[in-house]
Amino acid sequence: MEKLFPRKTAEAQVYSYFRTLGGYTPVYTSFDGGVYEMALTRACIHTFANHVSKLRPVVMGPGNSRLDRVLSYRPNPWMDTKKYLYRLATIYKTENTAFIAPVYDDDLMLRINGFFPVLPSQAAVVELEGQEYLRYQFPVGTGVVELDRSGIMTQMQYRDDFFGESNRPMRPTMELIHAQNQSIINGVKASGSVRFLAKLSQILKPEAMTQERDRLVRDNLSDTNGGVMIFDAKYEDVKAIDSKPYVVDDKQAAAIRESVFDYFGMSSEILHNKYTSDQWSAYYEGQIEPFAIEASLVHTNMTFSQDEIARGKQIIFSVNRLQHMTMADKLSTVTQLFDRGMMNMDEGREVFQLPELGTEDSKRYYIRRDYAEVNALNQQNGVKGDGKHAGETGPGVQGNAPADPGAGEQAV
Repeated sequence: MEKLFPRKTAEAQVYSYFRTLGGYTPVYTSFDGGVYEMALTRACIHTFANHVSKLRPVVMGPGNSRLDRVLSYRPNPWMDTKKYLYRLATIYKTENTAFIAPVYDDDLMLRINGFFPVLPSQAAVVELEGQEYLRYQFPVGTGVVELDRSGIMTQMQYRDDFFGESNRPMRPTMELIHAQNQSIINGVKASGSVRFLAKLSQILKPEAMTQERDRLVRDNLSDTNGGVMIFDAKYEDVKAIDSKPYVVDDKQAAAIRESVFDYFGMSSEILHNKYTSDQWSAYYEGQIEPFAIEASLVHTNMTFSQDEIARGKQIIFSVNRLQHMTMADKLSTVTQLFDRGMMNMDEGREVFQLPELGTEDSKRYYIRRDYAEVNALNQQNGVKGDGKHAGETGPGVQGNAPADPGAGEQAV
């Protein structure tokens, strides 16, 4: 707590609620009954967080080498970068609101030295002397930090000006999942029990009936009876009860799964890691990329002032989507981008998950020498560009002839 909130701001001083424009008191409380407690919903959240944890934080701008190194390996004293992103994404997807607290390297709070994802039991935006604060309620105490120094990531934000909505619309689906699990368990239990209806041919006292029932079960329904049931004339009839427990069929189970997939923007192929490059690109653009964009904006705004941002300082989160292509697609893409000057050797090696060479030559960009701009070809051959169509060339000049007849590729 002291490392996250070193400034000794008295809790009693931060007393008045900051009223939002919509008239709501902005207090955030997670939904009880949590979507993280079911196997299918947890699997969807885990898959999302697992892919988010592969994002690469990059601090851009001058004088940020220290913070870039911190974010690349250890954003806070308790987590490495993968754990930090995984937990941040898990909170974001489970609660629809994720809080980020800055970690400072001194009590004066002059320099941010990292970030920590906060999962409080309750958070509220409060006000003191015109300054808005974000107040966290922890089981062990309370922490307060200025609103503009903290980070809030949200999705499904509607009624509240600061926090996302709860997962209450998922309650019917969660109840269906629970009922489905219970029906399977009860069905297995019922199928393993043998029940009979026995009719006595004589009238017995209640105590005698109980004793006779226990004797019949002990002698005929134990594991050592060989599967044969024997009864005498005191029983007029004995019938087996045919129990048919209800179990959710395949169509209903599929409908429940689709309801969860629709809510989390998930698909069976992504969940089971059987996706194609097109399916991964669709999931990345629909789920991972929006998170990466918001994370970049939130981390940038809570770290740098507007003047620093204007000078080019920012924090971005990116992932190399080409790494998820098939080997044939990787080879074709890298080849096409490399000889057009859009990718250097180290960037191409990254696609194949090979280490960078880190040499001067590996940082160079190359273009093929059999490409040239049409007007440049016309001028080289003494042909004026006026009156010519874009694809026309002078006499004896081919449209794809090189400006320099030498072969190979040119470094730039």
